[in-house]
Amino acid sequence: MIKPLQLLACALFGFAGSTSARTPAGDIAKKDLHVYLLIGQSNMAGRAPIDEAAAKDLEGCLLLNATDEWEIAKNPLNRYSTIRKGLGMQKLNPGYSFAKAMKKADPKATIGLVVNAKGGSKIEEWAPDKRFYQDILKRAKAAQKTGTLKGILWHQGESNSSDPGSYLPMLKALVENLRKDLKLPGLPFVAGQIKEGEKINDEIAKLPGALPHTGVAPAKDLKTMDRWHFDADSMIKLGERYAREMLKLQKK
Repeated sequence: MIKPLQLLACALFGFAGSTSARTPAGDIAKKDLHVYLLIGQSNMAGRAPIDEAAAKDLEGCLLLNATDEWEIAKNPLNRYSTIRKGLGMQKLNPGYSFAKAMKKADPKATIGLVVNAKGGSKIEEWAPDKRFYQDILKRAKAAQKTGTLKGILWHQGESNSSDPGSYLPMLKALVENLRKDLKLPGLPFVAGQIKEGEKINDEIAKLPGALPHTGVAPAKDLKTMDRWHFDADSMIKLGERYAREMLKLQKK
């Protein structure tokens, strides 16, 4: 007998798999749950206002919660970060429009987001022996039990903008370490540029030439509310740019 919850799943997602991961939306096959890690500092945590439309549930998208279980995704997406600042500071991040774009590109897939960002963090804090790295690694592995890891989004650099000389080697090491520890040597990785920081953006732009299966989401022409933080319209555009880069990498 089909249970009411399964009927709801069919209505919301259009399918229910038999080899599955149990979620609030029903039974979803592991291969159909496309998981993305979203990490970095304040713009990835989200600082833009959440309007009425963005406050609604993200249809066809799930969010890994504090107990490593999937729930319907809803802003703020950084709410379950193990390293975040106060909940009231978590607002709209690029994951919102990214997830919508990825869902549109593959309607049969369910998009799973694992968001673990911390405002003000430096790239040095994301080294393998640091808590930030270990926390995202733990959460990523938990998500891999029920979903298929498809890529990583990174937005950080504001806190390293005054000394960008060693940024690229550290970013390259971060990608290599995550791929090694997650046992996915070709895992797509997209780094986003910051608004104010030409030198750090130059270093980020070099990543695709330094490592295969990496891309860059440019911040050119985006607007900020202050020196660093993108406004809501620009945050939407940034998420869409992340999606375009991710899709390019996945097609390759």
